[in-house]
Amino acid sequence: MTARFLGAIWIATLAITGGFAFFQVREEHARLHTDLERRGALLAESLRESVEPIVRRGARPAVERLLKKFARPDRQIVVYDGVATPLVAAPDPGAGHVTPEVSEVIAQGGSRRGVRELGGRLVFVYATALQHDDRITGGLAVFLDASHVAEAEAALWRYNAVRFLVLAVGLSLITLFVLRLTVTRPVAEIAEWAKRLRAGESAPAPAVPDAALFGPIAVEVSSLARNLARARDAAEQEAALRLRGEALWTEERLKQFVRLEFGDRPLFVVSNREPVSHIRRGGGVAALTPASGVVTAIEPVMRACGGVWVAHGSGDADRVSADARGRLGLPADDPRYTLRRVWLTEEEEDGYYYGFANEGLWPLCHTVHARPRFRADDFAAYRAVNEKFAAALLDEIRDAEAPMVLVQDYHFALLPGLVKAARPDAHVAIFWHIPWPNFEAFDICPWHEAILHGMLGADLIGFHTQYHCNNFLESVERALEARIDWEHFAVIRGRQSTTVKPFPISVAPDFVEAPPLATPREALLAPLGADVEFLGVGVERIDYTKGLPERFRALGRFFELYPEYRERMTFVQLAAPSRGRIARYADFAAEVEAVVAEVNRAVGTRTWQPIVYQARHHDRREIWPYYRHADFCMVTSLHDGMNLVAKEFVSVRDDDDGALVLSRFTGAARELRDAILVNPYDLDGTAEGIRLALEMKPAERRARMTRMRQRVREHNVYRWAGLLLGELARMPVEHPVSGARP
Repeated sequence: MTARFLGAIWIATLAITGGFAFFQVREEHARLHTDLERRGALLAESLRESVEPIVRRGARPAVERLLKKFARPDRQIVVYDGVATPLVAAPDPGAGHVTPEVSEVIAQGGSRRGVRELGGRLVFVYATALQHDDRITGGLAVFLDASHVAEAEAALWRYNAVRFLVLAVGLSLITLFVLRLTVTRPVAEIAEWAKRLRAGESAPAPAVPDAALFGPIAVEVSSLARNLARARDAAEQEAALRLRGEALWTEERLKQFVRLEFGDRPLFVVSNREPVSHIRRGGGVAALTPASGVVTAIEPVMRACGGVWVAHGSGDADRVSADARGRLGLPADDPRYTLRRVWLTEEEEDGYYYGFANEGLWPLCHTVHARPRFRADDFAAYRAVNEKFAAALLDEIRDAEAPMVLVQDYHFALLPGLVKAARPDAHVAIFWHIPWPNFEAFDICPWHEAILHGMLGADLIGFHTQYHCNNFLESVERALEARIDWEHFAVIRGRQSTTVKPFPISVAPDFVEAPPLATPREALLAPLGADVEFLGVGVERIDYTKGLPERFRALGRFFELYPEYRERMTFVQLAAPSRGRIARYADFAAEVEAVVAEVNRAVGTRTWQPIVYQARHHDRREIWPYYRHADFCMVTSLHDGMNLVAKEFVSVRDDDDGALVLSRFTGAARELRDAILVNPYDLDGTAEGIRLALEMKPAERRARMTRMRQRVREHNVYRWAGLLLGELARMPVEHPVSGARP
């Protein structure tokens, strides 16, 4: 252990001292060269003005006298004629070197500078052209001795070498002393005590530090190391962006933006889905990241900004992993924000989530031929759960001045109004992650006015596209007594003004944690029983809006039209079970499996399956290798507000390869124009899109992916959060009287 400590100290000291020495030498080198350049330029340009008229007169002796006044043993001055022949040189008349700098200024004019080795020593050359009536008549060069630069650098290296030895020896001695005092001696005392006990002697325990002390220290040091690594990575990324002249939104820039805009005010987020759920597995408790676009988008923002995330505690072990108030810090190993869980009864979850939200609003907004079902009991549960979440949120923001509240999605349409009624000083925004239908469709909901009133309690309402904003404003105009300011896309009701704007959501440009280890393609395919030339991938929840049956039938049609790809291509579908307690979803899951079996029977063989269907939850670390190795990714939603799978696939492809087959009915299709856009209802057209993805020329495929990656990189989730929160911060709100709390 002592050897490791000392070795680490010597290596670290060497690295640090060497690093500082390197930069010190580089700065000294730059300073000395700057000094040489300044001296050379000053002398040459001053002499040029005096030499030019003398050379024109042909008065060579006068030139010699002039040069001798300024020449020194370490400073040679030479005047050349129009063909680079030395005319006069001082102080050494025979030292008229013709360097490339001299040739260039006589040929092209202007001035040149450089470092050359002449006569066995380093010389700094500054050459300038002699002119008459805009015609180059010759040149003048100043040769300055530059050998002292190397000598100065060598002296600095020697000085730092001595400093390294002194520092390393001193640190080593101190370390040996500290180790002996705090580790070696206590361990020896414990060993001696154990030896005496083994010999049957009665001896008191030595007064040494408790071993439990080292556990917390190790945890804190580990956390500190992660923070320092994260800070270093952020600094390196910022430096690289500055060098490239880019203004990308990063986690660090969002953090600084929020700090500048909001000061110490935390961000409060409300969503149905929690970022981490805890479930009982194998006699223990496992942390699970839900398959959710909301979590994918919001979790990096909370890591950057901090604050409180209020969400439904859905895991069967969530209560035992949180405190009495349902709070816990996340991430577990390095808490950067707080999760506040809200507990719901099974009846509340059935009515609010499975009932009104997902049997009513979800099909209503997606318009994918699934009839919405509206029941009064479901809406009553929806209202009660919104009130329960509002109470939890108000408890969290009780001591916050002008809190920033960001409500997520269609589960909490009533929440903005409830929060605003209790806290008029709160800045409240709601972001609607799914499409907003036209008025005729939305009017189907018996409680559409209550939904609109609740949402309009927010200061800011965000959608993915301007089209959805327009649909919402038209719904308000047709249903409520309110003035629509179409110029500013705002709804005015009395003193309350609500702005409605598009904020296309995105993903983080990089893996927000330590990236997964690289998985070879062969290792990825081996468990699937696939050894094929081409690999396709799809990643979805099992939801009727995602177009899974249409996708699989299009794959079957592809193999019918292009049989040469049979046994050469396999498509892997990673499907996360979703909302299985709703009969429509259970029936749909059975339908999807039936279609997969049908296609595999029709075109598969005994040794090859065209579709490998994996219906289970997949962690992001499991999904990433499929993204990286897939020749193409299919996103064939029948209707989607955005779809972050498409953007995740693009962001992961740092090899600038792979093709994206994307439904034109997604919000992502408006941004990723270089994807292969298809109509998922058109099986032949989708099959042709698959063929194009496989047969596209590599140069075109890379060019498309490069453009899409640039789009996702520039329009990432940090930019989305920055624009949305910046807009929210500018919204005027009512401020309570000092000392009072609404």
